[in-house]
Amino acid sequence: MVEMYTSDYCFYCKRAKALLDQLGAEVNEINIQHDPGLRVKMIERANGLRTVPQIFINNIHIGGCDELYYLHQQGKLEALLRGE
Repeated sequence: MVEMYTSDYCFYCKRAKALLDQLGAEVNEINIQHDPGLRVKMIERANGLRTVPQIFINNIHIGGCDELYYLHQQGKLEALLRGE
């Protein structure tokens, strides 16, 4: 399960979602734009990081878009998505 904290008009959110869609991952997008409580929860889960996207795969904090693409380039993302 992929959870991705996003906001409106976020280029990096769209880029991360596109990669996950390409890989067939089911993504639960959590838009924090208009809900301060969701933003607080994201910051807590992401160890103080405040930028979007913040991505969690199987409750493991991956980071943002750059970290997601880095995992993919290293061939580790698909295994993570499978829960390995």
